[in-house]
Amino acid sequence: MKTIASSSSVAPVRKLSGGALLVNFVSRAAPRPGEQERGDVPGWVMITLMSAVLVAGLLALATPALNDLFTQAMSKVGK
Repeated sequence: MKTIASSSSVAPVRKLSGGALLVNFVSRAAPRPGEQERGDVPGWVMITLMSAVLVAGLLALATPALNDLFTQAMSKVGK
């Protein structure tokens, strides 16, 4: 196997086929016995994305009403 040069703090990376690369990634990502899990990253990512979608949806629905409100307020100030 061919080794790719890397920095001294990172272990050498080997050029692997797709299946071998997936197995290598999963084996490194899975917690080893006795190690604590680092947290539920996908959970907070999902909450953040859902919140952003909710805000974007509400903004899309409220934009025409907010524009009308602003226009009315400016016309009253201009009188």
